[in-house]
Amino acid sequence: MAAYLQWRRFVFFDRETVKEPPGPDGAGGKPFALPPGIAVCDSGRGSLVFGDGGRRGRPGARRGRVSPLTVCLNCALHMEGQIWFLPRSLQLSSFQAYKLRVTHLYQLKQHSILVSVGEDEEGINPLVKVWNLEKRDGGNPLCTRIFPAIPGNKPTVVSCLTVHENLNFMAIGFADGSVVLTKGDITRDRHSKTQILHEGSYPVTGLAFRQSGKTTHLFVVTTENIQSYMLSVKDYPHLELDTHGCGLRCSALSDPSQDLQFIVAGNECVYLYQPDERGPCFAFEGQKLIVHWYRGYLIIVSKDQKTSPKSEFAGNEAQNSDRQVLNIYDLCNKFIAYSSIFDDIVDVLAEWGSLYVLTRDGKIHVLQEKDTQTKLEARPSMLFRKNLFEMAINLAKSHHLDSDGLSEIFRQYGDHLYNKGNHDGAIQQYIRTIGKLEPSYVIRKFLDAQRIHNLTAYLQTLHLQSLANADHTTLLLNCYTKLKDSSKLEEFIKTSESEVHFDVETAIKVLRQAGYYSHAVYLAEKHAHHEWYLKIQLEDIKNYQEALRYIGKLPFDQAESNMKRYGKILMHHVPNETTELLKILCTDYRPSGDNEGPGTLEGKKANSEEFIPVFANNSRELKAFLEHMTEVQADSPQGVYDTLLELRLQNWAHEQDKQVKEKLHNEALTLLKSGRFKTVFDKALVLCQMHNFKDGVLYLYEQGKLFQQIMHYHMQNEQYKKVIEVCELYGDQEACLWEQALGYFARKEEDCKEYIAAVLKHIENKNLMPPLLVVQTLAHNSTATLSVIKDYLVNKLQKQSRQIEQDEQRIQKYREETTRIRREIEELKASPKIFQKTKCSICTSALELPSVHFLCGHSFHQHCFESYSESDSECPTCMPENRKVMDMIRAQEQKRDLHDQFQHQLKCSNDGFSIVADYFGRGVFNKLTLITDLPSGKAAATIEAGLQRELLIHTKRST
Repeated sequence: MAAYLQWRRFVFFDRETVKEPPGPDGAGGKPFALPPGIAVCDSGRGSLVFGDGGRRGRPGARRGRVSPLTVCLNCALHMEGQIWFLPRSLQLSSFQAYKLRVTHLYQLKQHSILVSVGEDEEGINPLVKVWNLEKRDGGNPLCTRIFPAIPGNKPTVVSCLTVHENLNFMAIGFADGSVVLTKGDITRDRHSKTQILHEGSYPVTGLAFRQSGKTTHLFVVTTENIQSYMLSVKDYPHLELDTHGCGLRCSALSDPSQDLQFIVAGNECVYLYQPDERGPCFAFEGQKLIVHWYRGYLIIVSKDQKTSPKSEFAGNEAQNSDRQVLNIYDLCNKFIAYSSIFDDIVDVLAEWGSLYVLTRDGKIHVLQEKDTQTKLEARPSMLFRKNLFEMAINLAKSHHLDSDGLSEIFRQYGDHLYNKGNHDGAIQQYIRTIGKLEPSYVIRKFLDAQRIHNLTAYLQTLHLQSLANADHTTLLLNCYTKLKDSSKLEEFIKTSESEVHFDVETAIKVLRQAGYYSHAVYLAEKHAHHEWYLKIQLEDIKNYQEALRYIGKLPFDQAESNMKRYGKILMHHVPNETTELLKILCTDYRPSGDNEGPGTLEGKKANSEEFIPVFANNSRELKAFLEHMTEVQADSPQGVYDTLLELRLQNWAHEQDKQVKEKLHNEALTLLKSGRFKTVFDKALVLCQMHNFKDGVLYLYEQGKLFQQIMHYHMQNEQYKKVIEVCELYGDQEACLWEQALGYFARKEEDCKEYIAAVLKHIENKNLMPPLLVVQTLAHNSTATLSVIKDYLVNKLQKQSRQIEQDEQRIQKYREETTRIRREIEELKASPKIFQKTKCSICTSALELPSVHFLCGHSFHQHCFESYSESDSECPTCMPENRKVMDMIRAQEQKRDLHDQFQHQLKCSNDGFSIVADYFGRGVFNKLTLITDLPSGKAAATIEAGLQRELLIHTKRST
């Protein structure tokens, strides 16, 4: 039990009277007055809410507690049963909620829902109404639910009311000791269920819901006992917490800072309760009238000791002439934050971050809490007295002062101790500011050599909290070296096994500059700063073997990147070992420290092409590396094969020994024939040409089907037989080779009759060139006589004569056929057609009536014709061929129409060749042969068009 008389008193709230807002003329400043008849009040959702008690004043309630306000009797015109809203702008508004009076109000904090209890008729007939303040009904809030507040069948007075913020529970306490619980959606009748939760002999004076996780409790306090109900369990088990109670409005629920404890204020003590047990109590004497909880403060309104009490439900309501004391207690820090005397307090409301005290005369007094910094500065000497310093800290923490504010308190206390010469104590306070106070502020104070121990302690803590930067690490290491405290240096470097509290890279730099190579290498290896480890080993210690061994222990990605970075240095000093490591890295790499058995982990391999620059000035090792890669990894990158080919060609070109040169020649040619240079044909060809590798050039020409280049190569070397061989080998694939060969021999002044005769023979057999062009080509050769081409010209003229004879015979045949067909057409037009077919052309059965006959000579059963025919006017047998012919005729007509357009585009275009090529691509110049004689005149052309179609159809049918 704590006696409040021992608690310190402060004035942490400013008191003012709420005044009316200034009018249009600027006048104002009068105390704001509430309407007469106010009986109940509550607050929330940005407004103070008041209820009108009607002519017959009835005790009101604040969160289910009855108000002692007496209604003025001189308001004859005053409307009864009103609910008033007072926003921050002090623009009062109201609506008619009940016909007689409002007795209880409960405004939810998280929803715009207001629950009221009142009376619409005389007698004990309380009605509960639920209002949705966001929806309107005729300008008034929407009433979503109305039901009578009666426990069972006997009417009784409602004493208190509470609603759960989740809108699933509502509890109503009555003067006969019963409690009615509504479970479900309290805003609707259909989705809720009402039952009697508690029955007793003593009036219910207080109710409060407590929500902890998914568990819901209801505290019920009467004038004689306190009970707790668990609503989240079936059958609602309950527990009696104490055998004494309190009066109306003398209970409240604390916030999480006090673990949501239920507060019950008796005349002797104030008790705190958990759902299953009683907690601490405080000896706050005096008759309690009102109890509230506000932002970690306990607010108690009690009677002044000079007045006499008058009881109501155990007597807690005051006379009109009573004076009351309002105390605001800080239970955590055990001091009184504010204390003042008021005349006839009606209730205390909390809204807009302030407390509002309503008095019986209709005035509203606002208590505005001072900011934390003002509180701490209320008594400045308090911060410099050790016995009150902890209180200042606790006060700051309980008021949720941010870490910056707390750090400022520690800084002031540290400065105070520093000025008094207590450096050890000061550094402890400065250590508590780490993370907020700039470290340089403290470091500058302790740079003196005599205070280096304190500076070291501060820097160590700075590193332990991982807030040190590179300069701090440098400074701490320098402190260790100046103190010559090698043990501390070793401890700082080597004992941070789980977490590193300093910038490792900075420490490595400092140790390296100071010559502590072994320490620097230790840190680099321990904390996997591979680059620093290798840099120290290679540049300072010059231990190349150890550096190479270390790379071989690294994971694949690290080993690959470091070999790219330091490979040239290692290749220069330890070429053989470096080459072996690169072979492993590019084939099947596993870290040398990996203890897993073979085959358990698939090895990784790097891109061997990326390591070729490492072998600069080490051609022997490069050749060994590349040959190894091509042997064990056939799918090596193309760059490996390209480099190997270039290396072999260089060695072949510079080799003097014939046997070795022949070996290198075969190796290079074998590599070319491996099929790895198809995608980089040009590059391989350039390499062979650069090194004058003739066999390789010819091979690549052949693989690339560059037959003309092969022939030109032999022409340049005047190898006539090779030219003929190339034509014989590749002339079928590229016929122009013979023409080029003829031109080549024709330009030679030597006697090339033998080769010219061979070329002409092939040209004649394949008909590759016109005779005139052959004569013109050979006319440039002074040694070629007519006898060289005599046989060629004779044979050519004979072939042409035979072709002319065949063409004349074919022309005569076509003319006779045309004459015959025209005669048949005339007979069809002028003479009757006799159908003598006896079998159906489709089913080959005997022809029976009804039947269908066509002029083409085909006959059909009518049912066969109807089954197979696609058109009533066409013969099913002739229709496929007729359609082909008609398509050909239409195509010919379209091409004939394109003539004018083609001629116009050809004349207007700057590039006539592109126009011709476009029409070729569209098939305009494809041949379509029609066997007919050309008539003369326009009239003949019109008549002949139909004959041509019939002639073509008849010809196709006959064939």
